[in-house]
Amino acid sequence: MKMNHAALYAGHRYPAAVIAHAVWLYFRFPLSLRKVEEMLAERGIVVSHETIRRWGLKFGGTYAAEIRRRQRATGDKWHLDEVAILIAGKKHWLWRAVDQQGVVLDVLVQSRRDARAAKRLLRKLMKRQGRVPRVMVTDKLRSYCAAARTLMPGVEHRQHKGLNNRAENSHQPTRRRERIMKRFKSPGQAQRFLATHDQVANLFRTPTTTTADHRRQTRRQAHAIWADVAGVGVA
Repeated sequence: MKMNHAALYAGHRYPAAVIAHAVWLYFRFPLSLRKVEEMLAERGIVVSHETIRRWGLKFGGTYAAEIRRRQRATGDKWHLDEVAILIAGKKHWLWRAVDQQGVVLDVLVQSRRDARAAKRLLRKLMKRQGRVPRVMVTDKLRSYCAAARTLMPGVEHRQHKGLNNRAENSHQPTRRRERIMKRFKSPGQAQRFLATHDQVANLFRTPTTTTADHRRQTRRQAHAIWADVAGVGVA
């Protein structure tokens, strides 16, 4: 179903192109809200960082859902990993799954690091992907074994820290944003932000082992998709 952009932007004083550009800057690059405000001001667009924050809340999830809907088929090898994050003084766990190409499949912020939490992640992944993987790669956390035996008994499960660098490396952009944002304020905020952030990163992800012309072509295609998702013309 095609998105109704007129209804999406109804009642907003700023045009869709300005809103979409502000949201793109915030989720695409490791920038604070105040830095995005300053970058827009340099272009003659006077808007407060609080307005940009509200735009991110309202439009970020909508853009991310549309990007996910248009996403090409993901890989059949899932790399899963979890990392500790501190939210409001309490330790939580950020669970993330990526495929063999580094495309983020999903993220889930949870307060637990046990079999129950691992099962919740696997159920979410299977529902979103509509299938089970050919291979699942994790570290040696035993919770993954218990979850896999229950939910994906026929899937090959490889447990080795060295094999899971792809998932571990996928946490690095989150760490950078966490520092810039001076930590996440709540589990809900972290979940909403990262769900959008990772989909935008997927869209604008460019292969490193390719030619410069191919990277430029990939980037042009990503910008064209973003413009269509946001309902604005390509600059």
